[in-house]
Amino acid sequence: MLKYIPIVSLLFLAGCAGFPKYSADPQNCLKENIFQKHISRKYVCVDHPEAIRLPSFVELLDLPSAHEMPVVAVYRFTDKTGQRKNREGIADFSTAVSQGGTELLIDALKTAANGKWFRVVERQGIDNLVRERQIIRSARKEFADKDKPQGVAPLLFAGIIIEGGIIGYDTNVLTGGRGARTLGIGFAKKYHKDVVTVAIRAVSVLTGEVLLNVQTRKTILSYGSNGDVFRYYEQGTRLLEYEDGVGNNESVTYAVRTAIEAGVLELIYQGHDRGFWVIKNGHRHPHQNDGTNDGHKLEDNQDEETN
Repeated sequence: MLKYIPIVSLLFLAGCAGFPKYSADPQNCLKENIFQKHISRKYVCVDHPEAIRLPSFVELLDLPSAHEMPVVAVYRFTDKTGQRKNREGIADFSTAVSQGGTELLIDALKTAANGKWFRVVERQGIDNLVRERQIIRSARKEFADKDKPQGVAPLLFAGIIIEGGIIGYDTNVLTGGRGARTLGIGFAKKYHKDVVTVAIRAVSVLTGEVLLNVQTRKTILSYGSNGDVFRYYEQGTRLLEYEDGVGNNESVTYAVRTAIEAGVLELIYQGHDRGFWVIKNGHRHPHQNDGTNDGHKLEDNQDEETN
């Protein structure tokens, strides 16, 4: 009986703290306090909001500014996967990916070169914009000086429309795990990987021609581990049972965001390679991650930078 007292005492101490409380104090979520809080069960860490700067975001931000900023419009950039969340034992009708693709694409376009690459015009809320302009025009017409009429500046028109969408969400493209059990004590680890695919294209307003087209993909990793104890003691008259586990799921929204940002970045490089615009000094070469570049050689870029 004595050899089980430390385990039973530990389980008693772990559960005596009562229902977990949320903590607004960042000190309660420090890494060195994780083990202590896991035992005491006093607090549940709540992360503060933060600006997420993914690698693709930083690379977009560090682009050199455009020599002449093209005017682009985004009407719709929607989820075309039709995928729904799949949870065991629950009929969940939520979509698998974010429905804010248009907002994520506009954010990526305005992030490029810290807002000095694309001039993005409002089209998703064009009805509200036109209505407000009518109110301004009516007010100025009524109260303006007759000798000095004041109109409303014309709307900026776009030369390029950015279209596309989230075209794929493949689940469990890679799964795996391992585990072991002996004498009623066991542990297990498992993981699975999903993939989200995004397509972006640039269309000429004057001709309707598709000028540029890129596809990007981002993996979404989820993993978890758990352990348990299930043993009878005192000649099978008493049972000791204990379970514990943790899981971590990569954010699908952040994955969609970084895939869109990578697509915008590649769209800029592809437009440079095809002669639609020129990137100033400082952009990376070669453009592809595997060391290839279909547009031009590194020597050609060096000649261009020296001119």
